[in-house]
Amino acid sequence: MNSIKRKVFYSFHFDNDVFRVQQVRNMGVIEGNEPATPNNWEQIRRTPGGVERWINDNMQGKTCAIVLIGMETAQRPWVQYEIKKAWEDGKGLFGINVHNLKCPRTGICRKGPNPFDGIKFTKANGQIYVPRTYDPSASDAYGDINRNLSTWIERAIADAM
Repeated sequence: MNSIKRKVFYSFHFDNDVFRVQQVRNMGVIEGNEPATPNNWEQIRRTPGGVERWINDNMQGKTCAIVLIGMETAQRPWVQYEIKKAWEDGKGLFGINVHNLKCPRTGICRKGPNPFDGIKFTKANGQIYVPRTYDPSASDAYGDINRNLSTWIERAIADAM
């Protein structure tokens, strides 16, 4: 396991997946951005250019963006913006399906569509790139993510080069 604690940006659908996302954050494997509180988020949304500025500021200094994929993540416009921004900034980029992590409100959910579909990723050398997505074990999604997260991050950073 890599001894470097990477700083990452998490992209996800807050309303549906915040409890699943907190499980990944609390693993302590990496340093991730903290989400805006609901009150702060409302203020950010009401400010012209506020959401873009918040994303850009929070993505700064991160080496990788991880899309935590739930049922509706792929349809979220800000997730799409975050994916494109991460790629344009040369960050590692990958997705983890979180549908098998248990939410205290809703349990597990259906697997969502791949948020990278429909986006063309081209490296500087003209090579087409497809960000990896991981589908943790249904029987131990938490353990699978915890054991592999550092490796997935390092692989995504190397793939982005």
